[in-house]
Amino acid sequence: MDLSGKIALVTGGARGIGQRIVLALAESGCHVIVSDIDFEGAKQTADVVQQKGVKSLALQADVSSADDVSAMIDKSIEMFGRIDILVNNAGITRDNLLIRMKEEDWDLVLRINLKGAFLCTKQVIRPMMKQRSGKVINIASVVGVMGNAGQANYSASKAGMIGLTKSAAKEVAGKNIQINAIAPGFIQTEMTDHLREDVKETYMASIPAKVFGTPQDVANAVLFLASPMADYITGQVVHVDGGLVM
Repeated sequence: MDLSGKIALVTGGARGIGQRIVLALAESGCHVIVSDIDFEGAKQTADVVQQKGVKSLALQADVSSADDVSAMIDKSIEMFGRIDILVNNAGITRDNLLIRMKEEDWDLVLRINLKGAFLCTKQVIRPMMKQRSGKVINIASVVGVMGNAGQANYSASKAGMIGLTKSAAKEVAGKNIQINAIAPGFIQTEMTDHLREDVKETYMASIPAKVFGTPQDVANAVLFLASPMADYITGQVVHVDGGLVM
């Protein structure tokens, strides 16, 4: 995908899937704003981006704070003049069985994962409407479709993100803005590498492709949805899961 000259903002871009999305966008020619609550991590990723011959900016932001999000969008536009692509990737987990789940863990996950996507999308829509173009890509999850024991808060946040995607897409489709979601399945990251082998085998048994995904698989879907090839695709959920959800 050639996205030369486009301006992309990725939340939660310091590590894991978010970092791979940042680097893939940079490799396709995008200038990238790397946003994360971890500023040092964001700065390290932004430094790698600059080595690829494109511009980058590291910003610290709590996506659940309207003030932080507004400042993040304003600073991005101040430096680059526009935002062409927003990737709502920032998210956390606080897993537990529902009967044991603390109210604060429910609130925190919904606030970061869902409210964060709402605030970022809301703030970026106005400048995108003025330029009459834009792409918003929400990183949801298969558990937002199928649910998962021990992840009621996370599943609810990702299901809400899918609903947000579809509703917002209908509102701005006439302004040449496309809003889509990606629902990754089991993706190999530093976090999943620490799972016990028997847990991994259980997950593998449920995946028809019999292979785990990689952060690059998710990044590839982002590149497609961010490109002109997806200009007639909006309000959709792209499953990157090896057939886990069919």
